[in-house]
Amino acid sequence: MLLITGLGNPGAQYARNRHNIGFMAVDEIHARHRFSPWSKKFQGLISEGMIDGEKVLLLKPQTFMNLSGQSVGEAMRFYKLAISDLIVVYDELDLPPAKLRVKAGGSANGHNGIKSIDQHMHGLLNSKEYRRMRLGIGHPGSKDLVHHYVLGDFAKADNEWLDLLFTGIADNLSYLVKKDDNGFMNKLSLVMGGKQDAKAEAPVKAAPKAQSHIRQARQNNTITPKVPTTGPMADMLAKLFGKKGD
Repeated sequence: MLLITGLGNPGAQYARNRHNIGFMAVDEIHARHRFSPWSKKFQGLISEGMIDGEKVLLLKPQTFMNLSGQSVGEAMRFYKLAISDLIVVYDELDLPPAKLRVKAGGSANGHNGIKSIDQHMHGLLNSKEYRRMRLGIGHPGSKDLVHHYVLGDFAKADNEWLDLLFTGIADNLSYLVKKDDNGFMNKLSLVMGGKQDAKAEAPVKAAPKAQSHIRQARQNNTITPKVPTTGPMADMLAKLFGKKGD
C-alpha cells in the first residue's frame, strides 16, 4: 500500500494559493484515476484507489500546514505503513515554476509542513527517508516576501504549466508505485518540455546572386571615375573639353 499525501491549507480562500499545490496535484490524481469519494478520517480527507494493481491512499490533511504531521502520523500508524510507503507532495521555493523533483529523505528546508511530518514520524525506521515530491513555485526574491508569496494565488498565466504538471503526475503515477523515481522524473521532464512556446524563427533570406563589382557599384552609385590631371591623357582631354574653369 502506498500513501500519497498532498500538503496545503483547508478552505476555499486557500484553494489557489501557491502553498496548496500539493492539494491540487492530489486532487488531479483523485479525479483521473476514479478514486473513492473523499471521507473524513485522520484529521484529514482520505480516498482509496488502485494504480497498476497496487492499493493507493490519497490524504489531504485538514489541520493546516503547520500541523500536517498529526494527520499523516495517524494514517501511517493506523495502516501500519513503513516509511518507504509514504510520498509527500508539496511546494518548493527553491525550484523554478513547473520543475519537479522526487527524492527520498532530505531536510525540511524551512517548509513547516515537512517539519511537522518529520516530528510525527517518530518510532518508524529511517523516519525521515520518506519520498518527497517537490513542486517548484519559484522564489519571490526576498525572504521578507516569502509568507505573502506562498499564500498568494497562482496567476491565470500559470494555468498552462499547472495543467501540464498535474496531468503528467497523474498519468505517470505507475512509476512511483513501482518505486521508479528516475523513470517518473524523466517522463515529467518530457511532458513539461512541451510547455515552452515555440518561438517562430525569422525567415531565412536567400543569398543574393553574385554580381560583378562593376554592376554592384552602378546599383549603389559607389564608383566615381577618376579623371587624370597630368600626362598625355590629361592633355588630350583638355583639348577636347577645355581646361577646368574655362
